[in-house]
This record gives sequence, C-alpha cells and structure tokens, in this order.
Amino acid sequence: MGDGPSFEEVTSIAENLLSRTKHRPKIGIVADQGWEGLEMKFRMPIFFLTMRSYIPSQYSAWAHGKLVFGNLEGKPVVLMRGRLHCYEGYPMWKTTIPIRVMKALGVTTILLTNAAGGINPDFKVGDLMIIRDHIDMPGLTGECVLRGANDERFGPRFLATVDTYDPELRASCKQAFQDLGLSNLMREGTYVMIGGPTFETVAESRLLKAFGGDSVGMSTVAEAIVARHMGMKVFGLSLITDMCCLSYDTANHTTHEEVLAIGQKRAKDLKAIVLRLLKNMSLE
Repeated sequence: MGDGPSFEEVTSIAENLLSRTKHRPKIGIVADQGWEGLEMKFRMPIFFLTMRSYIPSQYSAWAHGKLVFGNLEGKPVVLMRGRLHCYEGYPMWKTTIPIRVMKALGVTTILLTNAAGGINPDFKVGDLMIIRDHIDMPGLTGECVLRGANDERFGPRFLATVDTYDPELRASCKQAFQDLGLSNLMREGTYVMIGGPTFETVAESRLLKAFGGDSVGMSTVAEAIVARHMGMKVFGLSLITDMCCLSYDTANHTTHEEVLAIGQKRAKDLKAIVLRLLKNMSLE
C-alpha cells in the first residue's frame, strides 16, 4: 500500500466503529452535493458516528466527516457525508481510506455520487448521468490510486477495470428512473476525473470531449477503483451541475455556488432515485 494504511490498520478502524453500533451495513453510499438530508429517510433507529475519535491521527483527515448507520428501504446501509479530494492537498490513497474501511465493515456494494460538469453537448444542467465508464486522468499520468506496494489481502496487483460500474445496477437504476417518471433527466456516459480545483478551460473541455468524456469532476474514480480492487460492486451517478464551455464565443464562468444551487434543486429527485434503487437491490 505504499504510504497508505495497512490491512491491519483498516481492520482495526472498522472493528472500532463496529464496536459502537449494532448495525452491520452491506451497502455503502458516498453522498455529495444534493444529498443533504438523505439520512432523514433512514428507518429509525439510526446511529451517527463522527470519525475524529476513532481513526489514527495519521489517517484522520476525513475525521470531519460523518458516517450514518441505519436501514434504507429495508437494506442495512452506511452513508458517508462528504469526501476528501486531492485538490485539498491529500494524496490519492488518503481520499479512499473510507472505501477500504467500508469494505472492512462488511459492505459489498457501494453507491458513489458526485456533482459534475457536462461535456456532452446533448446534456443539460440538472440531468443525472449513470456512470457507464470512466477516464482516470490522474491514473493515466502516473497518479493511480493503487500505485505503491500492494497487499494481496486488499486485492490484486494488476486490476482489470472493464465493467467497473456494475451492469445490473446500471440497468436497475434505469428502471428506477422510468418507474419514477424521471426518464427525461436520465443520461448515461463516461465520467472523467481531473485533479482540480480549477474548472476546465475551453481547450481542456475540448480535449476531454475528444477523449470520449461525457462529464467531468474531481472525485469518484479513485473510490471506484479501490472498491473494485477489494471486490465490491460499484454504481456511480453524476448530477450535471454546469455545462463545460466548448466555445470561446460563449465562455461562461462556473462558480462553486452555482454547483451547490443545482444540487439543492435536484435533491428531491436524487433521493427518490437512490431509494428506489435500494428498494430493488438484492443483497448477496
């Protein structure tokens, strides 16, 4: 694991958390913009854990976050509010510690959400894109989250990433959109991860479009790779919060405030989709 946590450290963190709750989650959710209040849909009782007290100091950067344990649509779930990003100064491996801990908690399926910029000109702000595939820009330039020494107890040295995003879960989500009458919002495509924190230039947006990208953001891909490295099923959903500028004649300047506003606007639909997806999901 290079500079990352050892298998024993991850196991210790998980055991510490499990000792404080009777819940035994099988599904993990990483909640991004637009998911505020999803924990209110949990069937009571629910259990909150703030991380700071339970994680060794060298791995405690995500201790400001919160894990919510409980049941959603009859499924045992652990939900993580917020995530770490590399642009905050953290190494890639540190941003994915929560994913490894979720696996050690017993999670077998993980749902990853994000706010993303739309590259595909057929998309519009407010659309929801099921992630079919990804382009790992940091990984392609030598910053793959799995670089460094590998512990086979986590997963294999060389990981195949074809079908990272589970086909059955993608099909189930498409059905959820249809059942909820939200098919007009549904898109499917390839998500590109960049380092951030800058939004894309026109030239960069054109490049990512030429690569085959449909949306772009600053998270998710490393989490998905780590989850697959440990044998978890992965599902990803992007909320299109802005459209990348592909023309110098129509340049727009995306702000973080605009991204958050779209997340709030689509919050109800996001929650409805994930709840229906969970309802239709079968546990291993």
